[in-house]
Amino acid sequence: MLLLRDINRPIILASGSPRRSQILRMMGVEFELAKSGVEDEDAYLDRDDLEHSLCRLASAKAESASKSHPEALVLGADTTVVVGGKEIFGKAADRDDAARMLRTLSGRSHTVITATALLCNSASFRESAAACTEVFFRPLEEEEILHYLSFPEYEDKAGAYAVQGGAMTFIDRIEGCYYNVMGLPVTATLSLFKKFLLLERTNDG
Repeated sequence: MLLLRDINRPIILASGSPRRSQILRMMGVEFELAKSGVEDEDAYLDRDDLEHSLCRLASAKAESASKSHPEALVLGADTTVVVGGKEIFGKAADRDDAARMLRTLSGRSHTVITATALLCNSASFRESAAACTEVFFRPLEEEEILHYLSFPEYEDKAGAYAVQGGAMTFIDRIEGCYYNVMGLPVTATLSLFKKFLLLERTNDG
């Protein structure tokens, strides 16, 4: 059996997201934090091949952090919201932009895509995966949108909402991984770690 506790390398999360840190801790992973070092994230996104382009972005974040930690196992991730199959909602530029996003999401479904990438330079290991979750918003009143945006919770969130916070009242139902909407899909992330453990076990054997 392959268990996370069998990883004998330092693990680094290349993300400043407190939600991703929380999920990793809940998974029982001990890790350190590092900056991703990727400035122009939008340059990586291709609307016609969104999942693969998000994987490239997550890989770039992990690669940036791994340069000074070649022996470590580095995890990078990126989350985006897609409406109508094409329109991408990242982090809101300001409160007005956040209001626009929430009005658009009101009474309809959208897809949350999170790409995760795991790499270790010294082991020549590089893997990535993308997970999709469908989120259905109930119709929102203008007053409750403005009330929600009077608090800073929407800041630094794809789609301008936090599923684990006050925006929980906006959601009718979710199809797929809840933690993916928070920013880190558990099954996909676990699969990447297990691939690394399998590689290590094969090399040791």
